[in-house]
Amino acid sequence: MPATALKPKPLPTQSTAKRPVLLDLPYEPVHKRPLPAGRPREWYVTHNRRLKAMRLAIALLDSGVYLPHQARDETIRSTAELIGIHPPSDTTCHMVRALMRYSR
Repeated sequence: MPATALKPKPLPTQSTAKRPVLLDLPYEPVHKRPLPAGRPREWYVTHNRRLKAMRLAIALLDSGVYLPHQARDETIRSTAELIGIHPPSDTTCHMVRALMRYSR
């Protein structure tokens, strides 16, 4: 019997599953490092907003939302609640859609 016949069948991915694959929650939080000191406050606000938008975009892609028009503000905010981060502002929701648009 060939060795390939003995391998177990892999779990379905989002592209091959009949139903959406549930979002895998992170097993442990990412280790945070301190931000560099001495920058203007606006730099820190923008930096943290970009990180949050990136986390949300990744979570949306993992949950099967691939196009920016599918990611309405309600969808983004419910995903934020699901992964345990504060609800994003309208500006952050706009940034999430922009990230999804330009990643293609």
